[in-house]
Amino acid sequence: MSELSVNHLLGIKYITKEDVELIFKTADHFKEVINRPIKKVPSLRDITIANLFFENSTRTRLSFELAEKRLSADVVNFSAASSSVKKGETLIDTVNNILSMKVDMVVIRHPNPGAGVFLSQHVDASIINAGDGAHEHPTQALLDSYSIREKLGEVKGKNVVIVGDILHSRVALSNIFALKLQGANVKICGPKTLLPKHIESLGVEVETDLRKALEWCDVANMLRVQNERMEISYFPSTREYVQQFGLNKKILDSLSKEITIMHPGPINRGVEITSDVADSEHAIILDQVENGVAVRMAVIYLLASKIKQ
Repeated sequence: MSELSVNHLLGIKYITKEDVELIFKTADHFKEVINRPIKKVPSLRDITIANLFFENSTRTRLSFELAEKRLSADVVNFSAASSSVKKGETLIDTVNNILSMKVDMVVIRHPNPGAGVFLSQHVDASIINAGDGAHEHPTQALLDSYSIREKLGEVKGKNVVIVGDILHSRVALSNIFALKLQGANVKICGPKTLLPKHIESLGVEVETDLRKALEWCDVANMLRVQNERMEISYFPSTREYVQQFGLNKKILDSLSKEITIMHPGPINRGVEITSDVADSEHAIILDQVENGVAVRMAVIYLLASKIKQ
């Protein structure tokens, strides 16, 4: 059987196109599993996985936990808000304490970029990055690409625009890496204040006119404005942002072709997209959620198969 080229999933920039194809092929199998009457397989009965979330999360944490339980792994959940981190314990002490309980794999979300890489260098467990600051969120990018492949047949050659707060978005960066790796054409669109400097060096084009971006694309991935990461105001008002970069049904219906709408969640309804767009037949937002479990099952399974028992 083929195996991943890496022992950890720290970011899309560390994996190969072959890794992505293997993850998707494995996810195809697990998607069948989770649509059966009995949704569990005994694949990881002897593996213990710790979910360490140092930032708030609902969808990602539940998706990982469900994926782990579908594989029959033993699961330990850790929330920083109710832990000794509040008493000043360091990240490495926290993880080493958890590893001393004989944990094989750690899924970590942390506000500091590079937390997953740091851990992988200091602890003897397989690490999956569930989001590190505004850096990367690799499993989200994988499930997004998987959803595009499912909807449109393949990712290669497709025109994908990522709209919104690119500056603070780990989803945007991981998506750019994943889409480019698979041969998609990528544009980003948003207020100039929310676009990183030198973003073109990643091989993407910048478009500041939403309508032009939508006319060009096959897929629009609408990101929310991440107010929790902002210490200053990056645009005059939410109302102005909505007028320039919000997607509503009127705009969608006026385009010269049908496009696919994606959103990583949580949705700020009425800001980046209106409810009638989010709930329309153009949107594959709920498919992304379902695919997230299958893709995370695939990543966990493939990494666990590399752990020496």
